Amino acid sequence: MLKVRYRKRLKHSPTLNTVIMVEETLKKMNGSVITIADLKKKLPKQINHNILKLILEYLEKSNKIAFSLKGITWVYNSNPNLRRAIATGLEI
Repeated sequence: MLKVRYRKRLKHSPTLNTVIMVEETLKKMNGSVITIADLKKKLPKQINHNILKLILEYLEKSNKIAFSLKGITWVYNSNPNLRRAIATGLEI
């Protein structure tokens, strides 16, 4: 309920191109962890801070990134063999 109210207060929503731009930048980063400030510097275009936070929230919910105290890490792996092994593996 709170998130619906928050989205109504936003004047702008991220476009698909903006989401893809952030995804590609995170995939291609050199280090394993990046801060939001460093991410903003590496993006090809300037982006509103609130829009960036909304995109990062979406990416975290879709299990593509992970937040830690040190920053943001890309964790999504599209390897079909890995996906199949996880799906058929045993949980300990």
